Amino acid sequence: MPRFLPLPRTFCAPALRRRLLVALVFFVSCSCVAQQTPPLRVAVVGLEHGHVEGFLSSLPQHSDVQLVGIADSDPALFAKYQRRFSLAETLFYRSEANMIEKTHPQAVLVYTSIAEHRPAIEIAAQYGVSVMVEKPLTISLDDALAIRRTARHYNIHVLVNYETTWYASNHAAFGEAWGGQIGEVRRVEIHDGHQGPKEIGVPPEFFNWLTDPAKNGAGALYDFGSDDSANAGRDSVDRDCGTEPR
Repeated sequence: MPRFLPLPRTFCAPALRRRLLVALVFFVSCSCVAQQTPPLRVAVVGLEHGHVEGFLSSLPQHSDVQLVGIADSDPALFAKYQRRFSLAETLFYRSEANMIEKTHPQAVLVYTSIAEHRPAIEIAAQYGVSVMVEKPLTISLDDALAIRRTARHYNIHVLVNYETTWYASNHAAFGEAWGGQIGEVRRVEIHDGHQGPKEIGVPPEFFNWLTDPAKNGAGALYDFGSDDSANAGRDSVDRDCGTEPR
């Protein structure tokens, strides 16, 4: 079995740690296993989120992960990534359910608009497949509660990729604060962001839903707010769980 890194601090249940799918983000080979183990079979749902490019570009460097399918309703969008990353035509499916039935992935990576996280998770859950989504989890409390019910009912895991929680710089800063090198931390101010999606040149399929409140909720407030909350909340959660920062 693959060796997984610890789950981000927002989760600390021992059962969850044993079965976590953080390999979806940190693809870590198991050097302690002598025999060759099969790669983790993953499938992608949606190509509208620009972060899918980072996954596809790094995939060739990770032999312990196998991409078995990509589901998206837009064949032109698949063709764009097919040309850029030399993807096989056989990877493309119009339907998430059909892709899962045909390819039997062990995990699904969702790169849709935020509003589409819930339906993507609900489809995967029916097949017992765990899911990773980009942050934030969703755009409403109702959707978040529905996702929790679905995960519990089908006994799957839903991982949110809070990207900045695995930045090396943030880990270094947190380690100094935890270790007491800078004294007692009483307040944290986080200044983070960029010029804006249009200004940094995100692709049109990404920009279209980023600027649509129905698909992206509160936009930057959710996006950067979830990152900041995830980072700032690590200390209290670590102490509650009795774990050390990693």
